[in-house]
Amino acid sequence: MKNRCLQWLVLPFVLVVTGVWAQEIALPRFERFYKPKENPVLRADSAFTFFCPVKKETLRWQKADVFNPAAIVKDGKIFLLYRCEDNPAAALGGRTSRIGLAESRDGIHFFKHPEPVLYPDNDAFQAQDYPGGCEDPRVVETEDGRYILLYTSWNYQVPRLSVAVSTDLFHWEKKGLAFAKAHGGKFAGTHSKSASVITRFVGKKQVAARIGGKYWMYWGEHFVNLAWSENLSDWHPLLDEKGELKRLFSPRAGHFDSHLTECGPPAVITDQGILLVYNGKNAEDASADPNLPKGVYSVGYALFDPKNPEQLRSRSETCFLKPTLPHEVSGQYSAGTTFAEGLIYFKKKWFLYYGTADSFVGVAVLKKRR
Repeated sequence: MKNRCLQWLVLPFVLVVTGVWAQEIALPRFERFYKPKENPVLRADSAFTFFCPVKKETLRWQKADVFNPAAIVKDGKIFLLYRCEDNPAAALGGRTSRIGLAESRDGIHFFKHPEPVLYPDNDAFQAQDYPGGCEDPRVVETEDGRYILLYTSWNYQVPRLSVAVSTDLFHWEKKGLAFAKAHGGKFAGTHSKSASVITRFVGKKQVAARIGGKYWMYWGEHFVNLAWSENLSDWHPLLDEKGELKRLFSPRAGHFDSHLTECGPPAVITDQGILLVYNGKNAEDASADPNLPKGVYSVGYALFDPKNPEQLRSRSETCFLKPTLPHEVSGQYSAGTTFAEGLIYFKKKWFLYYGTADSFVGVAVLKKRR
């Protein structure tokens, strides 16, 4: 299975770099992803404290677990916005999540800032953010230097995509539910997760892209949908002829994504199409991929038409990243997890950041072949 799982590793990232970095890399030849020995690169730490404005008490806000990071390049450094859980005694899904910020000059060794940057507060959004918290962020930059964060608001009733905006990554203005205004509010109260905004490179800067005058994002976990926006705050999911969410692709029996197809890092426009890296969960019944453990999360990819982001061109037959390290098959989710949410190009290398078993932050690196 190892060779089968890795055989797709190089292809999508050759496509990304060809053309985009043509002046820097004339003949792009890349090594396969590898997991540096420093993994995991972020761990929980009970020394970090924070006064919760909702509970009105000081908490050890990342005592339990840290995982599922977004990634962005700013000021010559990599910044991770990562999910932190507070109470290790609570069951899976029963904790409060807050989003922390860490930075690195090499993509491997990180300095963690002492307090969360996004969290449930005494504000207009408390009913959707609390008590479960702010989870699983993805972040993109705009051409004018703003940062757009899409995250899951979890109130223990229904998880929903929310939006926040910042100019410095430290101070965030919440904009509310991503689908609140779409289709007369039809999807304001329904389950929504995992937003992957389409981006492009302007020089060496990766920014949110307009296609046909609009911004677009892939989203979803039980199937992949597409939504558009004019302002990056208010999003409108695509509907089919029956007025239901349009399914661009769905889980496949016998494949690594037989149970879930959950969108990963921001998608990127390449000269071969729009590259969407996504997370697949293997089923736990007869439809599972027999070459992977049942219930395991691994990572694959899909390519869409750059002029028509609805049109799927191709999709990997198997994963290119899967759990192989001890901490990736332990912790909260012992079936095994590599759950990708951050992908950036930094110092001539691709860095793919992922959560491991809902407990740590890992990284896989694909660097230029000399």
